[in-house]
Amino acid sequence: MMANQIITMVLIGIFAGIVTGLTGASGVMVVVPLVNLLLNFPVHEAIGTSLVVDIIASLAASYTYYKHHNVDLKSGIWIAIGSILGAQLGTIFAAKMPEFGLGGAFGIFLILMGAVIWKKGLDRESIAKRFGKVVKFKTKTQRILTALILGFIVGIMTGIFGAGGGAMIFLILVFVLNFPLHLAVGTSTLIMAITATSGVVGYALHGSINPLAGLIIGFSAACGSIGSARFASRVNEESLAKVIGIIFILLGVIMIVIRLV
Repeated sequence: MMANQIITMVLIGIFAGIVTGLTGASGVMVVVPLVNLLLNFPVHEAIGTSLVVDIIASLAASYTYYKHHNVDLKSGIWIAIGSILGAQLGTIFAAKMPEFGLGGAFGIFLILMGAVIWKKGLDRESIAKRFGKVVKFKTKTQRILTALILGFIVGIMTGIFGAGGGAMIFLILVFVLNFPLHLAVGTSTLIMAITATSGVVGYALHGSINPLAGLIIGFSAACGSIGSARFASRVNEESLAKVIGIIFILLGVIMIVIRLV
């Protein structure tokens, strides 16, 4: 591995960590297009490697939440189980998709996510307070089955696109399982790491992971997220949402254009 490649990986990791720290979402949406475009990783390998990054960055963040008693995996375990199963199915779908189809699909996914972030913003707490606890269950079995199904859907998306699903898991914890906000953030981050681990296993079985690149980018991302999280707390949420949304849209467009050229 050349020195310039290592430097590129470190920079990608720091940038991914900054995005994670700013948005609270997975940095995978940044890692996949950048390693694909700058390091010429095949799309399947880019997604598999990005999941390794997701594990490291998510574990680093969730440990911080755990120290502040904001992680409750016991209550969210059903989402984790569903996401593990779904991630395996997602990796099977991804392995059967052609390089162009997967890259184009990820590009579209990026554009859609960017548009949602740009329009809706990033303030999760205000969203939760605005809509409140909208889901109620008559029995514990209904609650468990719902968590399993939703976790399974999140897992499928993780396996196909390489996104750890932290934002979606957060919404499930708040609206479906009625978690307090801070506990939901910490728990969703840890579940995201578990989901990404399942995705890594699936991609590893198909030989679609670069372990060294994953470690270099992953630890760089973990470092980058610390400073950006502090910075984000001082920035206007609406302005921040516009910037991140535009970044995702541009990355998605670039991925699609590269596939067509």
